[in-house]
Amino acid sequence: MQFPLALAIIEDQAHIRETLNEYLCAQPEFRCVLLADSIEAFLRDLPTVSQPPQVILSDIGLPGLTGIAGLPLILDRLPAAQVLMLSVYADAERVFEALRAGAVGYLLKNTPLAQLKEHLLQVSAGGSPMSPGVARYVVQAFAKMPVAPPATIPLANLLPAETLTARELEVVRGIEDGLSYKLIAERHHISIDTVRNHIRSVYRKLQINSKSELMAHALKRQRN
Repeated sequence: MQFPLALAIIEDQAHIRETLNEYLCAQPEFRCVLLADSIEAFLRDLPTVSQPPQVILSDIGLPGLTGIAGLPLILDRLPAAQVLMLSVYADAERVFEALRAGAVGYLLKNTPLAQLKEHLLQVSAGGSPMSPGVARYVVQAFAKMPVAPPATIPLANLLPAETLTARELEVVRGIEDGLSYKLIAERHHISIDTVRNHIRSVYRKLQINSKSELMAHALKRQRN
């Protein structure tokens, strides 16, 4: 993504919304295009913005639709947007629910503003940031899950070729080989941004949000 990034903020508490607005929108990397106090207000005002939001910072506990319930509606209107959730809740169940709905990261509201800025920039670069407290809950939740047996068939061969393009399957093979985005880009003589776009497309087509879900999806097809 190129700077400044078009940023939208969805937060019902006015003082938090204004604090986020005053700090983030004063940064040269961002251009605030929409402030809203609810999902409904965001969707209502979206057609009036000068530029579609590229990155969206959204609270979860909103009046009307929650931030999680509103995610599919936002992504239906803005399929290329990156939505980062901001919440007071750190439980793994809520984190998983947000990620399944399409969020690319999950931060707690006590995150310092300077760190919040860095996390938003990570999102724009293809990252999926989480607050340390949130990450601990997620790790603990994964530790309680049974370990799936390793796949003996290449991951890309287990994915629906009729759904993914040839280039998307090549990118998946790069992920399976443990390559970084940079090395995948060099392997296929494409840009890192193109690699990220292919990965996002794969996730969107398969309705998943992470590499672990990608592998789980392939294993499920193998069992079937």
